[in-house]
Amino acid sequence: MEIDGIISAIVIGIVIGVLGRLVVPGRQRIGILWTIAVGIVAALIGSAIAAAFGVADTAGVDWVEWLIQIGLAALGVAALDRARAGR
Repeated sequence: MEIDGIISAIVIGIVIGVLGRLVVPGRQRIGILWTIAVGIVAALIGSAIAAAFGVADTAGVDWVEWLIQIGLAALGVAALDRARAGR
């Protein structure tokens, strides 16, 4: 992954985090900064997974990569919410 890919993953990660939060039902007890952090991590990991499966660079919009990233963000938001609820 090149530097422009990392920068775009961070920018997209912000959006991915918010979308991941919207996918999780109910109220989440985590702040927006945690949501953004989860989104950035999900975007980077999702890009790596998509590259490993060969779906990262397709003609047009990379829908499969986005779905992987949003799914990971939703899992991350839900996991962090559960971890914070236990306190």
